[in-house]
Amino acid sequence: MKPFLRVLSGERVDPTPVWLMRQAGRYLPEYRAVRADAGSFLDLCYDPARATEVTLQPIRRFGFDAAILFSDILVTPHALGQQLWFEEGEGPRLAPPLKDASLDALTPAPERLAPIYETVRRIKAALPPETAFIGFAGSPWTIATYMVEGRGSRDQASARLMAYAEPDRFADLIDRIVAITVDYLGQQVQAGVEVVQLFDSWAGTLSPAQFRQWVIAPTTRIVEALRARHPGLPIIGFPKGAGAKLIAYAAETGVSAVGLDETVDPVWANMALPRGLPVQGNLDPLALKAGGAALDAAVDAIRAALADRPHVFNLGHGILPDVPVAHVERLMARLRA
Repeated sequence: MKPFLRVLSGERVDPTPVWLMRQAGRYLPEYRAVRADAGSFLDLCYDPARATEVTLQPIRRFGFDAAILFSDILVTPHALGQQLWFEEGEGPRLAPPLKDASLDALTPAPERLAPIYETVRRIKAALPPETAFIGFAGSPWTIATYMVEGRGSRDQASARLMAYAEPDRFADLIDRIVAITVDYLGQQVQAGVEVVQLFDSWAGTLSPAQFRQWVIAPTTRIVEALRARHPGLPIIGFPKGAGAKLIAYAAETGVSAVGLDETVDPVWANMALPRGLPVQGNLDPLALKAGGAALDAAVDAIRAALADRPHVFNLGHGILPDVPVAHVERLMARLRA
């Protein structure tokens, strides 16, 4: 079994398997070359040949233990019928924002996801045999925040307000996101991915009660539905910013592994999370950017804290676009030593 998959099955593996969130990205000159030819960022996501190429680039350069599909979490609201585009230097836009419009006014367009399944098939055929293949989707709460606001926001206030003031309407939105997420990830598995990760980037803005309702409950439904279709499927949950709420998330959702963001003390995580549960993380992306002795010390501290637990080494969030390639090379050398 591939080292990455062995860890997710509950085995401690040495050397620690590693991949990096956003490992295909702007810090790589070869990515920037492909991106310049692709047109828009969304065009790149929906172009199977180019998306395959940028997925494979960090594998060729660094030999990571897993490749992750190159795409974006917002393709699911696009498939639900919102319009999606990316403003250069500002981020995604979705129209109409659901704070001002009815979800029933949208015309679902699941065919928009077809190019991504083709990308999965192409990547699967090209990956080295020892490299695991991760698919992903955004978790319902995080996707809902973008759909309601029509863009990213500092505190997700519009979605949080809707969840309090219009709980039935918000629950309908979550239900629709759950349904398309299950289908989307299931089709990724059918096309060739071996693991899926759920990104809940804005989970940290919720109160404990709201976290249980809008993060834990929908994630549990997705995990159960995917496992009914694909028994034994490894599923990584990444509720960024959850803090102490990780304990309930790990115990109740049924995920195979929990991703730790950089604010989580790995010593605490090792003590607080269920014994034997695999964890992923959690190097601060800025420590990778700093490089040198600071990077070495941060890597060593994480590995020491999680030495008796199944562990996939990763960042606590995505790699920054201005990280020197040499720092990633140093990270890999440290982990492989």
